[in-house]
Amino acid sequence: MFRRILLALVAALLVVQTAAEAQRLPYPATRKTEVAHEFNGTRVPDPYRWLEDLDGTETATWVKAENAVTFGYLETIGIRPWLQTRLTELWNSPRTSVPFVEAGRLFYNKNSGLQRQSVWFTRATLSAAERMVIDPNEISPDGSQALAGFYPSPDGRYLAHALAEGGSDWQTFYIRELETGRQLADTLKWTKFTGASWTRDGRGFFYSRYPEPAGEKIAADLTDSKIYYHVVGTPQAADQAVYQRTDLPGWFLGGSVTEDGRYLVVYVSEGATVKNRLYYADLGDPLRPTVAAPIRPIEEGGAWEIAPLGNVGGALIARTDRDAPKRKLVRIDLADPSPAKWGTVVPEGPHVMEFAALTRSRIVVQYLEDVKAAVRFFSLDGRPMGSLDLPGIGTLAGLATRQDSDDLFFGFASALIPNTAYRWEAATGQSTPFEPPQSTFDASRYETRQVFYPSRDGTRIPMFVTARKDLTLDGNNPTMLYAYGGFSISETPVYRRDVLAWLELGGIYAVANLRGGAEYGEAWHEAGMLEKKQNVFDDFIAAAEYLIREKYTSPPRLAINGGSNGGLLVGAVMAQRPELFGVAVPEVGVMDMLRYHKFSAGRYWVTEYGSADNPAQFPFLIKYSPLHNLKPGVCYPATLVTTADHDDRVVPSHSFKFAATLQAAQGCDRPTIIRIETLGSHGYVPTDKRIQAAADKWAFVAVNLGMRTAPVP
Repeated sequence: MFRRILLALVAALLVVQTAAEAQRLPYPATRKTEVAHEFNGTRVPDPYRWLEDLDGTETATWVKAENAVTFGYLETIGIRPWLQTRLTELWNSPRTSVPFVEAGRLFYNKNSGLQRQSVWFTRATLSAAERMVIDPNEISPDGSQALAGFYPSPDGRYLAHALAEGGSDWQTFYIRELETGRQLADTLKWTKFTGASWTRDGRGFFYSRYPEPAGEKIAADLTDSKIYYHVVGTPQAADQAVYQRTDLPGWFLGGSVTEDGRYLVVYVSEGATVKNRLYYADLGDPLRPTVAAPIRPIEEGGAWEIAPLGNVGGALIARTDRDAPKRKLVRIDLADPSPAKWGTVVPEGPHVMEFAALTRSRIVVQYLEDVKAAVRFFSLDGRPMGSLDLPGIGTLAGLATRQDSDDLFFGFASALIPNTAYRWEAATGQSTPFEPPQSTFDASRYETRQVFYPSRDGTRIPMFVTARKDLTLDGNNPTMLYAYGGFSISETPVYRRDVLAWLELGGIYAVANLRGGAEYGEAWHEAGMLEKKQNVFDDFIAAAEYLIREKYTSPPRLAINGGSNGGLLVGAVMAQRPELFGVAVPEVGVMDMLRYHKFSAGRYWVTEYGSADNPAQFPFLIKYSPLHNLKPGVCYPATLVTTADHDDRVVPSHSFKFAATLQAAQGCDRPTIIRIETLGSHGYVPTDKRIQAAADKWAFVAVNLGMRTAPVP
């Protein structure tokens, strides 16, 4: 405590640079070339194309030079030490995941606070002593390998687990004995976007993999996925290919076994879309499965989302948006699975159906009611059976059910309530916390408000605003506006430890629920994709204008942030309306909309964004592509671009090229820097590096919004 007070007092005495006082930073001289590419008759310069050579010596030199400038700047920010200390305190408390049951045992992971990665445990019952299953911190003390998958076998003999170098999407599967912890020789390489789905006998599992990439694997294009079956104790070369689509080489294939072990369900999709084709195989006797059973079609049009929850006898219960934009549940009789024969179990309602799961005698359905979680129960034939009482207004942060029990586990969180796991007992209807977390944050001083505002075309957009209860609306509050807006992903209120420190600094945190997400169903998603992507940017700009109009903040005190597709959002909006924001933080963003589909998983996003190779789609892509809409001489917001050297989903060259272009274009002395993380990827960063990255981010935001002091306790 003394150290925290001392740092706060020291920070309060320091005079730190504001954006207005900043000097132009000594950015590295980034070589420009005459490289260009012609798209449908339009010549588009690409002067920093060489930064796409991620293994190149010149790129490595540039990265080192940029990081030197970035960290040199960050080290001058007086509030940064307070943030490092306070964020460490906020992270340093135990937290536990939502447990799930397999082979009659509970499995869950937990972190004592500052462990680089969470550790997996098991126990026989809720009251039994726990036993550690696997500690990734022992496997990788420096956090350079992430534990990316955890799959116990149904008979309790084995654990299939995946490791990923630097958190890369590329994973390698290994197998160990659950009882002894002994590692087997099995090693399965070149897997990506897959789990391990065991057959009921525990003999092996289905998984998907790609051919070994040639050359630079971080940016390698993904084609020719196949579903394999691996038998424990055999080499990968002996794995049996059970499904492939040579006619659809760039499509995604995945398979999962129903809980009773009777059926393999196969998903086929063109890209990162909720729409999919669906197939199945009857494996026969679950204890003697026929893994090479023929794969039969259920629906091959691919025009809808079809997501089976599981089977009841010879029928699948599935969530779908077929003739139901807000989704419904249907029964698919596998004796005749044609869509015309599907029977409705739970019809579409007024609120979007976000998730559903099966128990022994119930269907558990999560709805979003104006982006707030609500959970209803139905019988297996669709009769209403009441609801699950949640601890408050917030987010269902996990749900674990089994079809051999009516009890369940769920998680709950909000902007001010930490992720907490609960066990719900069907016999009593009561929920009991499972190892509830602790926090040093006093949430009683803050509140979350939900507001609604009109977008440019009049569409009503929701937004959550979290701030002090005694907030004064004088237009002078430092504010962070966050959003995502894509891929049918809903942005519900979540608990973020780094945001808590921002609130303690006196900041406001706003989350806008833009079109492109799933907050109001598939129609909401489709209103923000392909040629309608500008709606997403308009929604975000309108959120900023609302916060300014209602005097929450003002342009010099407003920052914007988003990651991945949200990084694209920030990049596009700061290019379109640079005068509206004081700070921009695009994280791991998709910045080059003309070439994104040529790298790694990019081909899977064409269904969402479109492709510059398509003459009909090139015009709207180049119109908003962040990289191609920066203009020399414009005063852009103070910008911190972030990426990671192992990010093989949105390859770091997006951020490299954007940062180089922005530094050359910047028309004022506001800093435009790039922070390039090592031993990190698109979503994975070890805890110590996560804390440091958060301290750097919020220090940059604070100083460039004119915040000079840390709060004194």
